[in-house]
Amino acid sequence: MKVEPLRLPGVLLLTSEVHEDARGAFSETYRASVLAEAGAERPFVQENLARTRRAGQLRGMHFQREPHAQEKLIQVLAGEIFDVAVDIRPGSPTLGQWVGLRLAADTPRALFVPRGFAHGYMTLSDDCAVLYKTGAYFAPHAESGLRWDDPALGIDWPTPADDVATSERDAAWPPFAAVLASLSP
Repeated sequence: MKVEPLRLPGVLLLTSEVHEDARGAFSETYRASVLAEAGAERPFVQENLARTRRAGQLRGMHFQREPHAQEKLIQVLAGEIFDVAVDIRPGSPTLGQWVGLRLAADTPRALFVPRGFAHGYMTLSDDCAVLYKTGAYFAPHAESGLRWDDPALGIDWPTPADDVATSERDAAWPPFAAVLASLSP
């Protein structure tokens, strides 16, 4: 498995080696020791599967507040998404910066998002299935998020905002400045 650090500290792209033969293909999608060597040592405790029927659907930008903050390991089992992580760590030199990339079922890649980042994705195809592991259990009282279309973040989503569909909850998250003020000591 190849681990590639992305431009935000702690965010990693994992690419699996695929072994193919007449039966099909095999790839190792997770190995704790590989992530530990890259600095991600907390074990995963929960795994979630999200299915989305149509392209242009946005889920995010989610995070959990301390002490329930989650790191995530995201991979696509069906379809294609544009996956985004935003640094929301107060005092971080990359605070408010984002990284985004395409993940698809036909490519053996996964994205590791550390604690202290908001995470979300937009479906680029119909019938998407996204599997992600988390390093902390879902805690409804610690759940939070920020506006996916906040101009202060300038996320370059691949679908025009007028063509994006999201839940009422995700559309109502506060802007980045309000989230940052609530996170600062």
